[in-house]
Amino acid sequence: MLRNEPYTPGAQVTLDVRAIERMCTLMSGCSLDLYWIPVGAGTSRLQRASLAAWEAFEALRARRPRTTLFHSALKLTLDDGTIFTLEMTPAFVSAPVSPLVTGAVGVRTAGRFKLFRYQLVCVPSESLPDEQWAVGGPARISNDCEVVRSLVDLAARVPPYTWGRRVRGTPEMWTSDSAISWLLVRMGFDLTALGPPLGGRAPGWDAGQIVASRAEG
Repeated sequence: MLRNEPYTPGAQVTLDVRAIERMCTLMSGCSLDLYWIPVGAGTSRLQRASLAAWEAFEALRARRPRTTLFHSALKLTLDDGTIFTLEMTPAFVSAPVSPLVTGAVGVRTAGRFKLFRYQLVCVPSESLPDEQWAVGGPARISNDCEVVRSLVDLAARVPPYTWGRRVRGTPEMWTSDSAISWLLVRMGFDLTALGPPLGGRAPGWDAGQIVASRAEG
């Protein structure tokens, strides 16, 4: 909480940045923000190298230039100032809330084991786990409280397709980006200007949009 203190000329003024951000959030009401984060940001050099090798192989196979891989995440703020983050994580990663959706990774039958399952979670949190590496800052999608609450309700209906496998009728595999784009399209947002940063690629982003546009998606 910010407190009024007697001001002494020449004294150093210290600002509580967290408190100021919290106050601004409460004053501005609800919000829905989209973040684009480089895949592998903050991980070991070996992990980043393996991701670069995979992208190089995919680019060669598709006869296109190599790109930077990104993954998307949503941050939601309610009118009482509570902040939630919506992301897809491995099911073996503990979360303070129950998952909204779970699904298999790689092969549907492997989903019997927690090690090979993913989970979509909406967690009370001030920041995303890898938010510090987000490119371009958050893209504000909405300030409508009803929209934010409706999106949380809709998240429980994200199709639990197998992660890493191509969904029939789409050109790419189902990923965390598929879940995010599915949600945004189903909420009625135009994603034309909301895709990954220039020169980047988000595997699964288009798949989510295609599935969301289908009557059964």
